[in-house]
Amino acid sequence: MVGVENISRKEQVIRTAAELFKDKGYVATSMRDLAQALGIEAASLYSHIKSKEEILQSLCFEMAELFRDSLSGVEEADISFSEKLRKGILGHIEVMAKDLTASAVFMNEHRHLSADHLKRFLLLRINYINRFKKIIEGGISAGEFRPLDTKLAVMTLFSSLNWMPNWYDPSGIINPIELGNQLADMLIEGLKTK
Repeated sequence: MVGVENISRKEQVIRTAAELFKDKGYVATSMRDLAQALGIEAASLYSHIKSKEEILQSLCFEMAELFRDSLSGVEEADISFSEKLRKGILGHIEVMAKDLTASAVFMNEHRHLSADHLKRFLLLRINYINRFKKIIEGGISAGEFRPLDTKLAVMTLFSSLNWMPNWYDPSGIINPIELGNQLADMLIEGLKTK
């Protein structure tokens, strides 16, 4: 992680807000709380950001872009659907592991985006999920995966992956790549034809 002295004040505001949003929730976090955590006057915040929602938008849409980019090249790669799914899972885990706080906000607080931004966010999320669904559908068509309900399969996949910010300890005994491979083994084995 980059040292605080090496990032802009706006980035410090966003990172501190992310911690507060994760711990207290977006709604329960006030601009006064944020200013206090930063050791500045509340009025000073507005020279760095326009609003609390601007911070939430920044966190949610930057994470959405990272997730989207994690699939770049995976879908078109000349590899099996099992490998595509494994690479997609590993990419998802790597994005979350890079910033567990922002990941938790992305997963839990996005619902507080204003209507237009929430609609755009949900469309991005649906598109991302559907990309995984297409990989699973391709695996079924190729005879690599058993015929099954692809919506159930993809929702099970994301239910498993998206809990990571709540329980993963980066200082623990398993690194993100090992974690991703273990999760991929469990999830992909349940799809494969015998």
